[in-house]
Amino acid sequence: MKDGQEGTFSKPDDLTGTRIPAENPETCAGIHDFISRIGDKWTLLTVRRLGAGPMRFNALRREVEGVSQKMLAQTLRHLERDGFVTRTVTPTTPPQVEYALTDLGHRLFCPVHALAGFVIDNAEEIEAARAAYDARAAEA
Repeated sequence: MKDGQEGTFSKPDDLTGTRIPAENPETCAGIHDFISRIGDKWTLLTVRRLGAGPMRFNALRREVEGVSQKMLAQTLRHLERDGFVTRTVTPTTPPQVEYALTDLGHRLFCPVHALAGFVIDNAEEIEAARAAYDARAAEA
């Protein structure tokens, strides 16, 4: 079945039923770029925290444990550029800046939240697998 682009075909993904474009270098590069951008530690933690509602920069920095001011600013710029976050400046002295998820950002929040839930639900099994692996590696 053809998608909107000439020469690009899709097939349904067996797990989700969504359409996946046929593999070609441009499609793969786009997917890789996007996954690299949203899959980094600070993006996931920032999106997860903003899922609870809008926040000012310093409050967000306190909530995203371990992030530096520079890294949070860079992460927010990338998220804003990609359409996931809005930046609202209130003209006060000093100016107040608030960040919030856009509609697109809220749609990204759903899988981010699900991923976090998966980790929480399976933490014991993951830790047991790590311990078993480390024990085997120590014996080798």
